[in-house]
Amino acid sequence: MKKFLLLALLLNVATPTVFGQIAAWRSKVSPEVLSYVDKNEKADVLVVFREQADLGAAKNLKTKTEKARFVYNRLVETASRSQVNAVRILKENDAFANGLHLVNAIAVKGITPTLARQLAELEEVKWIGADPWVQFPGPVETAAAPVAERSVVEWGVEKINAPAVWALGFTGQGITIGGADTGYDWAHPAIQPHYRGWNNLAGTADHKYNWHDAIHDYSPLNLDTLGNPYSPNPCGFDSPQPCDDGSHGTHTMGTMAGDDGLGNQIGVAPGAQWVGCRNMERGWGQPSTYLECFQWFLAPTDLGGENANPDMAPHVINNSWYCADIEGCTDLTINDLLRVAVVNLKASGVVVVVSNGNEGWQGCGSTFGPPGYFEESFSIGSTRFDDTISTFSSRGPVLVDGSGRMKPNVSAPGQNVRSCTPGGNYANFSGTSMAGPHVAGLVALVLSARPDLAGQVELIEQFIEETAVPKFGWQDCADNNGQDYPNNTYGYGRVDALAAVNLALAYNPVSAPEIPAPVVQIFPNPVVDEAIFDLQNISGKTVLEVFNADGKLVSSKNWTAQNRELVPVSMKNHPIGIYFWQLKTDGGTASGKLVKQ
Repeated sequence: MKKFLLLALLLNVATPTVFGQIAAWRSKVSPEVLSYVDKNEKADVLVVFREQADLGAAKNLKTKTEKARFVYNRLVETASRSQVNAVRILKENDAFANGLHLVNAIAVKGITPTLARQLAELEEVKWIGADPWVQFPGPVETAAAPVAERSVVEWGVEKINAPAVWALGFTGQGITIGGADTGYDWAHPAIQPHYRGWNNLAGTADHKYNWHDAIHDYSPLNLDTLGNPYSPNPCGFDSPQPCDDGSHGTHTMGTMAGDDGLGNQIGVAPGAQWVGCRNMERGWGQPSTYLECFQWFLAPTDLGGENANPDMAPHVINNSWYCADIEGCTDLTINDLLRVAVVNLKASGVVVVVSNGNEGWQGCGSTFGPPGYFEESFSIGSTRFDDTISTFSSRGPVLVDGSGRMKPNVSAPGQNVRSCTPGGNYANFSGTSMAGPHVAGLVALVLSARPDLAGQVELIEQFIEETAVPKFGWQDCADNNGQDYPNNTYGYGRVDALAAVNLALAYNPVSAPEIPAPVVQIFPNPVVDEAIFDLQNISGKTVLEVFNADGKLVSSKNWTAQNRELVPVSMKNHPIGIYFWQLKTDGGTASGKLVKQ
């Protein structure tokens, strides 16, 4: 009897400990994954690690190359150190896994319940979340367009003043644009000459470091109940050369850099080169495939995924896709990995352009798909031929994370946009997917004018926002009035390539702001007759200049300043439009936009 009681006492003591351990590891696994675990079924997951690399020093590095090398090396070091135990367990279980050092995570295909528990019990593991296949909504409208030669520039390219930038000699030359999408028909006459892997003289192509396929198998959503594909993927998997299984990607690349030399002037930056990555299987992608392409852009690899080289990273990447919560992207921890990817790419000197979404029919607060809603993403809304917002263009504020932040950042032509499609064809597509490529091309124009600013991501975004043509809407969203500037319909307005390039050309990095930097407030803005500049932290010889949108000086004041002054600037005799001001003082410089009504 005493033995029995002792055993019972031991069981009573041990049971809470065992249950406590179970609760501990289960608390690190998402409900979606637990539903598979509890049914003893396999699941695709992302294993997220606690440690994140400290990339703060990247901002002190001057060149894009320096930033890229530092960020890449620091991320690889962090992942290698923190993933040792997990990698060992995965190898012991012969698991199919893909390391994602960009965000310090591992994508695991078909994880077993036992393996999920083993990984969750590791102290260094923060979370195990589902890696769902989600459907990309694609363009809102599509229509075939003539292949015949044209003698006019496409309306969107013309609307943002790209031809005026070409006339200055800047076409995107020396700049590389990256695209993550359904893939690319690299042999299309409008984009083949601009593919970085194409040797026009030899008539040959080298796809190493210029193309990556993140699609390694069928999406289960393209399989029947017996696990057989409804139809073969036209590109296959792990394609050794660019291929488009959905037409969407080819269309976006045409808007960025397309020109067949025969009159089809469809691209904003025809002098730029492009590289690409497929992140969807006929319109179905996963967070892991999106992350794999992001990682490849950080440091492109050879066709075997080896020998990564951050020196080959593009200057800007376009992302005309989003991972909507209504389609499965509901795990905020997993969604945040996409945000971390954007943050780390920007730290490496890459501009990340993102389409804001096509849910505008839902009204205010319709920006809810990552990566569009992230603070760090440069999110783009869509405008029509008449320069008004497209009905489908998603509005801010961002509600999904409770931030209430304004989105989009800016807007660009996105409705009835003609560009190239696979097979040598052309078509008109509509969607914010068509707007984003206009801005990615614009980034290439800015950097071709000022290649020394490559890697200065925040500055480039600032140029584009400050020079956008202000636009106002009828919709009041949250505490943001449709007549406010900026607003939750257009952001800072419709982009203007010429104005952005002119501002970049006028920028003097030698006299960039130092601490303490001047503080400038203007009232009223927009202005009718006279603007008052409230200048703080100014001292010594001071110059305040105002330029029109063409870069012509329209006002200049020179004086010796002391700390704070109110300076009136008359705008009464100047036409309605956008003006830019620049302040130079001993304490540094400042610049911005002034709107005359």
